[in-house]
Amino acid sequence: MRNIRMEKDIILYYNNPAGYVSGGKAVVDPLFQSEELNAFLSRQKDIGEVKWTDGVYDRLVNGQRDTQELTLLKSCRVWQLKPESDLRMRFISLANFCKEFGEPQISDYQTVYDGEVETNDLEALYTKFNVDHPPGYAGHSLSMSDVLELYDENGSSFFYCDRFGFQEIGFMPPEQTQTMQL
Repeated sequence: MRNIRMEKDIILYYNNPAGYVSGGKAVVDPLFQSEELNAFLSRQKDIGEVKWTDGVYDRLVNGQRDTQELTLLKSCRVWQLKPESDLRMRFISLANFCKEFGEPQISDYQTVYDGEVETNDLEALYTKFNVDHPPGYAGHSLSMSDVLELYDENGSSFFYCDRFGFQEIGFMPPEQTQTMQL
């Protein structure tokens, strides 16, 4: 019996679903990070990159075995209004914001979190940034008027935290001076 093997793009480590392969990239839960697994992954011809991502094991165990369900996670930024911004902009719906101030402008916001999270689901992120702040989070609990950004090497999507749920907005930064690193 082989201790590490691939079955339909799922990486099995001692019969535990440790990760998956998609688009030439292995996405593996760091719970299983070991010399043995690293050596196995480096020998695979169809894997050009390995990304260690928290929560992969949980997603696989909870039935997400089809790699199409296991889309690569995007990184997340949380934008909150700067302390010097107009106080009337805070904690209002998108409709009221647009009526009073026009579309939200990135110049009125600052980044209070930039990192990886274990989901792309906006409602789950809302809960995360209200109940279980990740390390490095420097803002208040997520509220109306805050903006979530999901991004990867292909671009960004911005979502205004509204009265009920999120509304996608065109919230483009002026020329980005940062480079994204994986």
